Amino acid sequence: MDVEFTHRPSYTHLVVELDPGETIRTEPGAMVSHSPSVAIQTTSSRDGLLSSAKSMLGGESFVVNEFTAESEPGTLTLSPPTPGDVSRHHLDDETLYAVDGAFLASETGIDVDSEFGGLKSMLAGASVTPLALTGTGDVFIEAFGGIETVELGPGESYVVDNENVVAWDDSVDFDARRVGGLKSSLLSGEGLVMDFTGPGTVWYQTRGIDSFASAIAGAIPGGDEGGADIDIG
Repeated sequence: MDVEFTHRPSYTHLVVELDPGETIRTEPGAMVSHSPSVAIQTTSSRDGLLSSAKSMLGGESFVVNEFTAESEPGTLTLSPPTPGDVSRHHLDDETLYAVDGAFLASETGIDVDSEFGGLKSMLAGASVTPLALTGTGDVFIEAFGGIETVELGPGESYVVDNENVVAWDDSVDFDARRVGGLKSSLLSGEGLVMDFTGPGTVWYQTRGIDSFASAIAGAIPGGDEGGADIDIG
């Protein structure tokens, strides 16, 4: 499987070249186009990707699309639902953690599951359920905005706003906390953050979808404040 990224970093488009018999799994809605030799199958079984109500807790879809090049090579193009970048991670019998909604696609050797219960479920109220991406193969992670990389040495720490976290290595320790008390959180405009401690790598996105949505909503006149109605009758 060969891949190419185009239109980076603002509107990244992922072009996947599949050999006959090769399959890639994607989130529903990720497909932009494909050649006639590529067949699609939608599944919700364990033979697919996300298998249970447990997986649904992670914010990822219960179903997954599998694209397979059949009798001849084929091309598949994918893109995230929001403007931003896509990063490629190769795992070799390893685990990469990602926030819910960050998974775009993977090779079939990768299992995706929601981590909860004993693994800091919801991360101390941060409303983040980590997705454990485990196995061997390539994983493609999407972001709203650009993707920044932070390399942490042993014992080195870094703080990222909850809304901007994308993914982190299994070797990185993590936790979540509120910035100050409720009053200071409201006054500062900051709320929940995640603390990461190395060794390992952390990836974060340069924009937050909730903050962006709030900015758009605040710029749109609402209700009676939108001005006088126009009568065309």
